Formats: sequence, C-alpha cells, structure tokens
Amino acid sequence: MTFEAAGNSTKIVRTESVEVDAVVAPPATVWRTLYPGVLVATDCMALVASAFVAARFQFHGDLSPTDRGGWYAFIALITPLVWLLLLAGGGCYRIGRIGLGADEYKGVFNAALRLTALICFAAFVVRLPISREYVAVALPTATLLTLIARYAARKTVHRLRRSGRCTHAVIAVGSPHSANTLARQLHRDYTAGLAVVATLEVVEERDIDQMFSLLARYGADTVAVTSSIDAHLLQRLGWQLEGRGITLVVAPALTNIAGPRISIRPVSGLPLIEVQEPDLTGGRQRVKAVLDRLVSATLLAVAAPLLALIALAIKCTSPGPVLFKQQRLGRGGDPFTIYKFRTMYDGASERFHELVTAQTANAGGMFVKAQDDRRVTPVGRWLRRFSVDELPQLINVVKGDMSLVGPRPLPVEVLQIGDDVRRRLLVRPGMTGLWQVSGRSDLPYEEAVRIDLYYVENWSLSFDLMILWKTVFVAIRGSGAY
Repeated sequence: MTFEAAGNSTKIVRTESVEVDAVVAPPATVWRTLYPGVLVATDCMALVASAFVAARFQFHGDLSPTDRGGWYAFIALITPLVWLLLLAGGGCYRIGRIGLGADEYKGVFNAALRLTALICFAAFVVRLPISREYVAVALPTATLLTLIARYAARKTVHRLRRSGRCTHAVIAVGSPHSANTLARQLHRDYTAGLAVVATLEVVEERDIDQMFSLLARYGADTVAVTSSIDAHLLQRLGWQLEGRGITLVVAPALTNIAGPRISIRPVSGLPLIEVQEPDLTGGRQRVKAVLDRLVSATLLAVAAPLLALIALAIKCTSPGPVLFKQQRLGRGGDPFTIYKFRTMYDGASERFHELVTAQTANAGGMFVKAQDDRRVTPVGRWLRRFSVDELPQLINVVKGDMSLVGPRPLPVEVLQIGDDVRRRLLVRPGMTGLWQVSGRSDLPYEEAVRIDLYYVENWSLSFDLMILWKTVFVAIRGSGAY
C-alpha cells in the first residue's frame, strides 16, 4: 500500500503502485554539486586571506622567497590543501551534514585544532622556522572567516529551502500513521531540507519493489524508514539500496533526544541505542548559573540608561506602576516574583481568564495571547514587539530565580499542569529559550510544550549560546510577539 504527499503538504492519500522495468538512481541535483564546491572555494579563500593578514602582521606583507620568508610562502601555499583535506575528513563537505549549524561548526573547529597540532608537530620535529605569532594570527583568523562564510552559505540555503528549493526528496517507509507523523515533523523543520514526497507501507519483501517505483517517479534521493518496519525487511531494503546513490535514514521510536545523548553500543551484531541521562545537576549547571549572573549583572549596568528611558515612557503615557510583578513557578515548582515592564493598562491582568475563554482556537491558557489585545498600551505594544519588556528579568537572573536561557516561566495559577509540563520545572526558567526562537506566540500550545521539553532534555552551554544568538535576530524582527 502506498500513500502520496503532494508538494509540501502532509496530507496522505492512497495511490496505485506503478511497475517499472528498471530503477535508475536519480542524478544529483545541481545544488548538491554546487554547494560543496562553493564551500571548498570559500574555505580555501579564508585560509589564504588569513595567511595574508598574518603576513601583514609579521612581515608587513612581504613574502619574498628570501631567508625565512620563503618558508612562509611555502606554508601559505601548502596549508590550504591540508586545511581542505582536514575539513573533508571531518565530514564538513558531506551533503547530509552541511547546513545543519552546530555539527557543521563543530567540524570546522575540530579541523582547526588538527591543523594547529600538525603545524606544532612540524615546527618541533622538522624544526620548521615559523613564528608562533604568525600561527597565532593565521589560524584563528582562518577559523573565524570559515565560520562566517559557512554561516552566510547556510542562511542562503535556508532561504531557498523555505521556498521548496535545495531539498532532498524523501520516500517515508512505515505504517501510515508513523510515516505521516514523520512527514509532519520533517515539514515542520524546513531547514533540514528533507521533503517527504510519498510514503509507503512495507509489509513483505515484494513491497520493496513499490519503493523503487516511487523513487523513479519522484526522482527521490532519500529513503526514511520509521520504527514500525520489521527488522528483517529493513535489512533487505538496505541491501537493495546499495550502489544506487540513495541515502537511507532510520527514524527510531525514541524522539526528542538530541545526538550528544545518544551512542550506539553494538552487541552480537545488534546496534543498541544507549541514552545518557539529561544533565539536570552537576558542574555544567553550576557553570551556567555563574555565567548567567555575571552576564546579567553586566547587562544591567550597561543598559541602565535605556531602562531609565523606558520607565519614563511608561510612567508618562499611562497610569500605574512601571514594573509588572507576578508569581511564577521556578525550578522545582518554587514560586518567585517575576519582573517585567508593564505593557498593559493597570489592572488588565485580572481579565486574563476572559482572554483564555475567548481563545477557544488556541486552548493553551499559560501561553495564550491575542494579536489584537486591547489591554495593551501603545508603548507596551512597541515594547512587546521587540521584547524590551523582558529586560527587568535580568534582576531575576541575578537573584538566581531564572536563567538567561530556559523554558518559559509558568504562572502559578496555570491549570494545565501535567507530567509533561511539570518536567519543565526541572531547570530554571529562562528569559529566552528554544520556544522563543522557534515561533514564539505563533506556536500552538502542544508544540510550545514539546519544544520546551526538548530543551530540558538536551540543553548544553553551546546550545544556550546558539539560542542567545538567534534571540537577537528574533527580537529585531519582532515576529510572533504581541
């Protein structure tokens, strides 16, 4: 039985199978060849440019092949080749990895460390006459330029994928329910570039022929298998895909667990998935708490003039206090008082339950907001649009009630407390979080809870830095804030 999904839609309808005499692997699209080529060129140029910057610093741009200058000219010529080989060896040009952000950047950092180690080894063993100052300038500059170029390339691909280009056509294999669920999840994250064009339920080995029919019909280059398929059929399917240029990915039943917590433990040929416990206590949490307080105290000192101007604008345009205070649930369910700039007319919070009742289409009381909420003042509407009303929460972070990054703090009187929501209380709530950079108030209640739970399960310091970086651009755009 096969099911198709037309375009980007995730609606599944039954179709008839089509028999073909031979299946030919679809040729790689232009972008799959062009994009890695662009990265190779920019990576090479980044190292050449860094060598020029280091030469300007060391020799004022003179790399004439005399004395030690000849060695530097030789290094400047040979190092880009080694740099590209190290990046390629780390998978930085693999089409399934590029464009995914953190993994791609990690590969660049690893290549930079290996290149540094090689140069140090050559300088020590071969006694290469190279200056430490030259290396100290060239390698960090090359790494920075490479990351900037890859960030720009990744954002370009994301814009193209938003319009349906530069994507991988995917055939989802599994039960109708699991395949449809996978299609919706892949459609939700367009940045991965995996677009399900059809789904197929494989019950017996002869059904695999239908998969090749769909591959030929849609020119698909990826097969995604859900956990509902029999292990024997999965093995047979993998064998038949060998040598055809088709990527096989397997979606496990375990969801919302990020890669760093997962490792494969092979036992008697059986790949067991080992899942590490989430890091909810320990050294990294203490480091995060210290960094939160230091950064927040610094930001409060720097932003003091801005905070004073905002307070004056609120006081002059509507009666009432400057700050809005409310009891929220902190880590472990302990209540604390949250501080925000007042964005509503005084007393408007008492009509919150009226808003919840009116928002029947989005029944998520703790997240509910109206796009045209008449309780919001004109100044408050501007403050909300750019998330400036959240700045007083820096006081909460300094006090230890909140973190810079974390799940959204829940009101004490929230009614939707269940196991999923209570798990959000295992970490400190945050001023910003994965929810805020993934759609903010435009997200449905269930999706907002799922995203916050994903953060709780998979948080890390690097993940926090990524969220903080994205928060800046989300706040500037003002999308999803009202």
